[in-house]
Amino acid sequence: MLSATVGRKGTAHLKAKDMSLEYQGLNVVVSGGTGALGSAVVERLLGAGAICHIPCFDPAEAEAFPLADQPNVHLRLSVDLSDESAVTEYYQGLPDLWASIHCAGGFDMSAFESTSLAAYQRMMSMNATTAFLCCREAICKMSDQPGGPAGGRLVNIASRPALEPRAGNGMVPYTMSKAAVAAMTAALGEELASRQIWVNAIAPSIIDTPANRRAMPDADYATWPKVEAIAETVAFLASPRNRTTRSSVVTTYGQG
Repeated sequence: MLSATVGRKGTAHLKAKDMSLEYQGLNVVVSGGTGALGSAVVERLLGAGAICHIPCFDPAEAEAFPLADQPNVHLRLSVDLSDESAVTEYYQGLPDLWASIHCAGGFDMSAFESTSLAAYQRMMSMNATTAFLCCREAICKMSDQPGGPAGGRLVNIASRPALEPRAGNGMVPYTMSKAAVAAMTAALGEELASRQIWVNAIAPSIIDTPANRRAMPDADYATWPKVEAIAETVAFLASPRNRTTRSSVVTTYGQG
């Protein structure tokens, strides 16, 4: 597996490559690719030979992104993935795609009776709308690539509460938004099956990230799935090696 070490100026030095997933020369979008999970996915894809296209809205995340200087990383700033025209313009400017992976999203908790309509709409926009727009526009850029595999792959990010709604206690709008992502994945996967575009999602439990550790300092981090392990699952689902799994929401709970 590819690994990266970050230098004093945030430069990542990539090590040995693993081409077993057959991504060599294939174009892949990773929305949210500068975040914790997204960065791990990009790192794994680069190690398999992919060309990664990363739309980014937050300049601070882009500045801290350790893989930004890699030759197969194409980072585009100021792309609002909840804005239809912005997403359409971004995807139209890309080469033919093999895969689009949608790590962009957000999280919020609040008691239901104190949740504003704006807070509900924000969760739906950050999670469901972004996934919808990215899937729609990615499909338009997928075609048979000369000398490459037919079809394409879409991978969304759902969540454990999306599959187990009782676990969404205290985060109802977030749960609703991720349930929408899971439902879209299954329905769209059936719609696109005849075009050999496989659509899948993963459903993580609490991911071991610095932000989650800060939010839950007393938790047992050992049981949380690691971003590198989840990235392996995502990379397989989006790869030409995945010839059978579609319309599925794959749990990535780890021991949690």
